[in-house]
Amino acid sequence: ESKDTRILNECRLVFPSLSPNEGYARACAAAFCAQLDPTATEISDIKCAVSEAVTNAIVHGYRDQIGEIIMTLRLLPDRTVRIEIRDKGCGIEDIDRAKTPLYTTDPAGERSGMGFTVMESFMDSLRVLSTPGKGTKITMTKKFTYIPRSRR
Repeated sequence: ESKDTRILNECRLVFPSLSPNEGYARACAAAFCAQLDPTATEISDIKCAVSEAVTNAIVHGYRDQIGEIIMTLRLLPDRTVRIEIRDKGCGIEDIDRAKTPLYTTDPAGERSGMGFTVMESFMDSLRVLSTPGKGTKITMTKKFTYIPRSRR
């Protein structure tokens, strides 16, 4: 993660935990990151990770109720994007267990339990802070490479 804490640009979005807003969050994250002239792979990675984090907040954080999701995107001087996704839902009792591949709290068993694994594989870092009964904050970072358009 970047040691330079100056923020070059920042965007904060607040939206209800409705399934269609997962696509909105993906699109907004991609649009924000476009200022870095990313590769198609970098944009795809960001969209995938954001999708998983927002879906976790909708499906697991709020379960059968509608709550608020806050997504903050920050551009740091070293071409790193820091993305925070927060909810004020039920929280996670055991973060290590929740990060275990194939573990899910979905009683219907329709979820794969791979959300955190996907986030970790597409991003440079992943930090999960959670308090049961108060919510969860996921912080992910990705450093973008600079490839001149003439070499792509």
